[in-house]
Amino acid sequence: QVQLVESGGGLVQPGGSLRLSCAASGYTLDYYVIGWFRQAPGKEREGVSCFSTSDGNAYYVDSVKGRFTISRDKAENTVYLPMNSLKPEDTAVYYCAASRLLEFSLCFFQSEYDWWGQGTQVTVSS
Repeated sequence: QVQLVESGGGLVQPGGSLRLSCAASGYTLDYYVIGWFRQAPGKEREGVSCFSTSDGNAYYVDSVKGRFTISRDKAENTVYLPMNSLKPEDTAVYYCAASRLLEFSLCFFQSEYDWWGQGTQVTVSS
């Protein structure tokens, strides 16, 4: 069974940092596109970042540029999303997703992803 498991969420104060993890099992992440999405209370799920494991290309939504990054630990078969300078508006459930065939230019098209994690809660509050 192919699975993605997110972890690393929690409660932090504004300006704090968290590092989210997306651990894959059942497959290796070579030549995949990995997406990070989030859904805030009462809002639709939106794309945050996406990353191509084949060439290292990465994209970030404007609201997180300069604050969030995305990286891969090949040995651990895990993709990370370090988040810095967190703001209350970053509060959401964060999901990772993986696609085997997705063109990178379409990486925020949620319907194109093959597998999704269950989400991890990030709460930014003073």
